[in-house]
Amino acid sequence: MDHKLEAFGRLLKIMDELREQCPWDRKQTFQSLRNLTIEETYELADAILAEDLEEIKEEIGDIILHMVFYAKIADEKKAFDISDAINAVCDKLIKRHPHIYGDVKVENEEEVKKNWEQLKLKEGKKSVLSGVPNSLPAMVKAYRMQEKTAQVGFEWENSDQVWEKVEEELAEFKEVADLPDAKEKQEEEFGDVLFSLINYARFKNIDPETALEKINQKFKRRFEYIEANAHKSLDDMTLEEMDVLWDEAKMK
Repeated sequence: MDHKLEAFGRLLKIMDELREQCPWDRKQTFQSLRNLTIEETYELADAILAEDLEEIKEEIGDIILHMVFYAKIADEKKAFDISDAINAVCDKLIKRHPHIYGDVKVENEEEVKKNWEQLKLKEGKKSVLSGVPNSLPAMVKAYRMQEKTAQVGFEWENSDQVWEKVEEELAEFKEVADLPDAKEKQEEEFGDVLFSLINYARFKNIDPETALEKINQKFKRRFEYIEANAHKSLDDMTLEEMDVLWDEAKMK
């Protein structure tokens, strides 16, 4: 524990020095750091997907730095400091884990998650969905909303029912897919298809965001193989010629 506290103290000291002495660090604000923090978060997500532990370590450090930076700016504004933020989350964790720090009994993970949502409502949250950020990517947001509403009983009984909903939404989309001047309705029905598929993935314990990103990466690798091995410009190649290289990429 001592070496961990020492490392954190070292970071706090460096942050103080940079904020005082570095022109770039001095001019940063909450707003100027926001997009950089989002970028760092995605870099961590990439490292996790690649299961690159060395890269995960580096990206964790970058994100911790950002959190310390925000707390330093808040401290300068006399709003709060890093200890206030850490103590607040410690208090929240203790309060929301009565099965560890109290006398509540739970049987499994699902009961823990249900208790968590109920406790948040008792704390004054107006909706079980209030903790889902508006700026989340749409697929992640859909998954999180479905997950949260399930904790209060708004849930299908089994995956067969969910798949029936997928088929129903697909049929409704097909009905409008070729209609002229029906862009808005097509968009709505297509959204319903995606939402129901995400729900089905959740029932099958598949993270749809991760699943799609893995397919994105696979597509990227195979198309880049086509680009690297094409004997002429892609613009001059037929689809059949590209498919030959695509099949080679699949074999590799």
